[in-house]
Amino acid sequence: MNIIIQNNSMIPIYDQICSQIKSLILNEKLKESSPLPSVRSLAKELKISALTVKKAYDLLEKEGFIATIHGKGSYVLPVNPNVKKEEILYQIQLELEGIIQKARNSGITKKELSELVEMLLKEES
Repeated sequence: MNIIIQNNSMIPIYDQICSQIKSLILNEKLKESSPLPSVRSLAKELKISALTVKKAYDLLEKEGFIATIHGKGSYVLPVNPNVKKEEILYQIQLELEGIIQKARNSGITKKELSELVEMLLKEES
């Protein structure tokens, strides 16, 4: 599994793992019923504590992305289309917030940014 940990990030490692696995599931790179690496093997691969991976898996299970069967491992669950859309909208929101902040820091006005977005949306149609 191709997960990249940024040790200098303010985002906790378990959260980085969780969001990357969610993204793989939502983008269908991890399909329904696909097994996830064991907690120990992923921890060894990422050179982190197994407790950190366990925390990420627990969060994914709580959010309904995976199921863990004791002694058998963790598997990808079917994705609810509403959950998928909500998660994608949330990711877009985060990206837009970053873009808005970058625009503010660069002195771009709200009007200029709105015009740019409108222009790009018109080009799409």
